[in-house]
Amino acid sequence: MAEITAAAVKDLRERSGAGMMDCKKALTENGGDMEAAIDWLRTKGLAAAAKKSSRTAAEGLVGIAVAGTKGAAIEVNSETDFVAKNDQFQAFVRDVTNLALAQGDDMDTLKAAKMPSGKTVEEALTNNIATIGENQSLRRVRQLSVSQGAVIPYVHNQASPGLGKIGVLVALESSAGVDVLEPLGKQIAMHIAAAFPLALDENGLDQDVIERERAIATEKASESGKPADIIAKMVEGSVKKFAKENALLSQPIVMDGKTPVADVVAKAAKDAGAEIALVDYVRFQLGEGIEKEESDFAAEVAATAGINKP
Repeated sequence: MAEITAAAVKDLRERSGAGMMDCKKALTENGGDMEAAIDWLRTKGLAAAAKKSSRTAAEGLVGIAVAGTKGAAIEVNSETDFVAKNDQFQAFVRDVTNLALAQGDDMDTLKAAKMPSGKTVEEALTNNIATIGENQSLRRVRQLSVSQGAVIPYVHNQASPGLGKIGVLVALESSAGVDVLEPLGKQIAMHIAAAFPLALDENGLDQDVIERERAIATEKASESGKPADIIAKMVEGSVKKFAKENALLSQPIVMDGKTPVADVVAKAAKDAGAEIALVDYVRFQLGEGIEKEESDFAAEVAATAGINKP
């Protein structure tokens, strides 16, 4: 019988998406033949077609760029943090961010836009994958603008100017000068980076998220043994608390932990003698929502499943 190595199991798992022990069994049943093992898994309903780009790209960079009343944010993913430090990769992220600033945040339009090199963004990305040797992807893009005022950028722990792992844009609509708007926007942006609001205001919160919180609150309240009308009030109170804590304008700003962001904006407007409206924001955190693969999966397999090391 062919030796089934941890590396072979890891490779099959990446290509098939099947579970670790199922991959080991598939290889064992098929004498270590990778393609036969994939077919075996598919016949058992344990895997779909083999994936060509199965490696998770959960590292990379967030790019931020602004020009007066416009700002843009993008996220470009790579497999390792090492690539995020590559000059070629950083230049790509910076160039694409500037294109998003100029052209908008339609992904198809952005991918077809021309880079300084003359290649389209999609062509340049394909070239990066080939020359750097890692899977990379342009994950998301967003542009903000105001009719008057400023869009203020902030990059937390930036790796290079305008590039980092958390990028924030704050859109302030106002006739006030940049001497007022920039420090206010920076303060709010730093709060957003730290506090991770889910929406600008309570009305903007995702209703699916609200309903999930309502279900959790209902289950908890039901265990209290209180009358139905009291339970209903408890549930509504919990949902309102959740909404207040997760909407930007009602969150206490992190700088003092008590003043709502809306009041911080109102005070700045009063001091400046001009109306200021916080109309929108963007917060991109690198890899947010991407499930990363284990960095030492082969060792984990060997340790937990008793497979011979390569």
